[in-house]
Amino acid sequence: MVDLRICGGRVVLHDRILETDIGMTNGVIETIGVVHSAAKTIDAKGQLVFPGGIDTHVHFSEPGRTEWEGFKTGSQALAAGGVTTYVEMPLNALPATTNIDNLQLKLNRAKTKNLVDYSFYGGLTSENLADIEALADREVIAFKCFLSTCGSGQPGDFSNVDDATLKKGMEILARKGKILCLHAEDASLTDRLEMELISEGKKDAQAFLASRPIEAEVLAVKKAIAYSRETGCAIHFVHISSAEAIAEIQQAKREGLDVTVESCPHYFVFSAEELPKLGTLAKCQPPLRKKEDVSKLWDCLLRGEIDWLTSDHSPCTIDLKEGDFFTAWGGITGCQNTIDIMYDEAVKKRGMSASAFAKLIATTPAKRFNLEQKGELAVGKDADLFFLDDTTSYTLQQEDLYYKNPYSPYVGRTIACRVTKTIVRGQVVYDVEKGCRKETVGKLVKVLN
Repeated sequence: MVDLRICGGRVVLHDRILETDIGMTNGVIETIGVVHSAAKTIDAKGQLVFPGGIDTHVHFSEPGRTEWEGFKTGSQALAAGGVTTYVEMPLNALPATTNIDNLQLKLNRAKTKNLVDYSFYGGLTSENLADIEALADREVIAFKCFLSTCGSGQPGDFSNVDDATLKKGMEILARKGKILCLHAEDASLTDRLEMELISEGKKDAQAFLASRPIEAEVLAVKKAIAYSRETGCAIHFVHISSAEAIAEIQQAKREGLDVTVESCPHYFVFSAEELPKLGTLAKCQPPLRKKEDVSKLWDCLLRGEIDWLTSDHSPCTIDLKEGDFFTAWGGITGCQNTIDIMYDEAVKKRGMSASAFAKLIATTPAKRFNLEQKGELAVGKDADLFFLDDTTSYTLQQEDLYYKNPYSPYVGRTIACRVTKTIVRGQVVYDVEKGCRKETVGKLVKVLN
């Protein structure tokens, strides 16, 4: 007898959808097939049953900036969106996760606050090269750096990396077998353009877009690929926004380089033409692209040239979104809706298969980061899954959001599917009727070094 049986669902496997049961015991999938006896049964009532989503790009800002988000509300939002595991960036926490002491602060804070499972990145900056090796030996899944200018200048805050330190850091990470994730925008170009536009008194949406062109993304991608080729460091490009950058990454893959790439919903469902109306709620770096570029990015996704999808959830308090497009905080609040929005857009509207979609939101990131118990509905894997009702539609309202600061550019959007239940290691953490579970069950995911 299993602990829990899921029946009546359309189970999304790696190569097909199967109408069958899932049996789980002690938080692990024991059976995919007919289950005759279970202590408890949940009827999926014809809904799709997906492997739990894995969001490898969120900023929960704890410790130090918990007025922006925090593990509790951030993980609740993920649970409501079908995500059962996340990897959190080394910024915007203060102090940033750039040494083992700062990592320990984060680990201590996370222990009792998460509704879903989690892991963390370490950071590579121009100031912490001496800390990289020790950090790589601890509980970090990979590393993150910025090639564009970033940081507040406050003590302990994150900052970008210079070229010399980048190369040395990549040499260390190659030796340690760690992946380096990169924010790819060329600092010299974006800084110069921003300064020129501001000096001309241009601070609106169009000026911001002009300050961060596709060219800046491509230049940074090329540099990182060249350093990867030279050092042997495995790399992953975060939130890539253009087909031109994807083309460079595809060429690197053909050369045999160890490189992957993610993108985010906002680059597929919004466009630069909409930014003046959307306002600073949709300000992000890289910025939204023109409609013709959005169409090209969709072609890349549907051809399988983008490895997986993330949210790049980067919230703040609403007052930091005030001001002009250069002074307002750059980041989109959206991790609760990565899965439903992109299922609607990619599967329902553009014909992607459910199995291919499962790879984009779960299987591929799990494999890339060696999350061996995650990412797939298979015997022996953790019993992480969510139900998706693909027969319903709803309009996202502010009161639906679990974020500490409940605003998002997705509010008001009608979505033609809905996550109705999320299960983490056999435990229901979210139900569309009952809301989020009160008791936290999230655990640190152990990485394979």
